[in-house]
Amino acid sequence: MSEHGKRSGAQLEHYTNTEMIVREDILAKAMELASLLTTSNEVQFYQQAEKKIATNDDIQKLISAIKKKQKEIVAFESFKNQKMVDKIEKEIEVLQDELDGIPIVSEFKQTQEDINYLLQLVMSVLRDTISEKINVEVGSAEAPSSCD
Repeated sequence: MSEHGKRSGAQLEHYTNTEMIVREDILAKAMELASLLTTSNEVQFYQQAEKKIATNDDIQKLISAIKKKQKEIVAFESFKNQKMVDKIEKEIEVLQDELDGIPIVSEFKQTQEDINYLLQLVMSVLRDTISEKINVEVGSAEAPSSCD
């Protein structure tokens, strides 16, 4: 038996969690891809919008007011005062609508969604490409049949 151990019958090496650390070449490619993604238009716009939002006093006041009201809700929930919770939730909705009505904020939120979509797309491509090569569950290149 090697230092990694052997599975009985299958003769496959068994690795510990420490031995499963990502190979340096894979990690380097992942970092390269991450760096490339940060140059996308979506990420560039996101960073610019984030700076504008952080330095806009009106936006920061609205965000602070929403956070304060959220804390008030927690307090009133602990006192089991649903009437005040409902009242404050409506106040938060008004503040949130005002915040969302500011163009840079709505554009920022849309860009967050775009970046999430881009990351999900990259993950899907990786998963699908790997799935074409192997199927860990059944040990073959065939896709498993779905039984719902």
